[in-house]
Amino acid sequence: MEKPMHRATLLVGVLVLLCGCANRPDSIRASFVSHERFISEDCDSLSLKISASKRELDRVSRMQESKANSDAVGVFLIGIPFSKLSGDHEGEIARLKGEVEAVETAQLKSKCFSSAAREASPVAPSTVQSRLEELKRMYNGGLITFDEYEGKRKKIVEEL
Repeated sequence: MEKPMHRATLLVGVLVLLCGCANRPDSIRASFVSHERFISEDCDSLSLKISASKRELDRVSRMQESKANSDAVGVFLIGIPFSKLSGDHEGEIARLKGEVEAVETAQLKSKCFSSAAREASPVAPSTVQSRLEELKRMYNGGLITFDEYEGKRKKIVEEL
């Protein structure tokens, strides 16, 4: 009778440790950042801001991916996720993802896409905006990953 109890305790311990592992960047959802924070900026500033935010998101995502990989090794070798000792970057990734979404929304609301591109586009801007809003709802609802969201968003914007 002592063996089943020992196994159950060991199983619970392993589950607790696995739950403590760092999340992969694509599974981290954006935190809310209001687009109102950026709405007063001009289109050039918004373009620079979104580029900087995406570069920083990419840098921090690589660091988080490394933490997740280290956790897998740590749990496998000694039963401890290393990020529990040194911390991870989940909060920063969520903030940066939210910032990217907020700046994109500010760009849309400020009509920051060139008029020449809009005139040459076979897709009406209101249709593009509704497609981007639907895509954002899908991402926020957890139906698609950040990478899927970014890929589809870029394709829609390229149609402008």
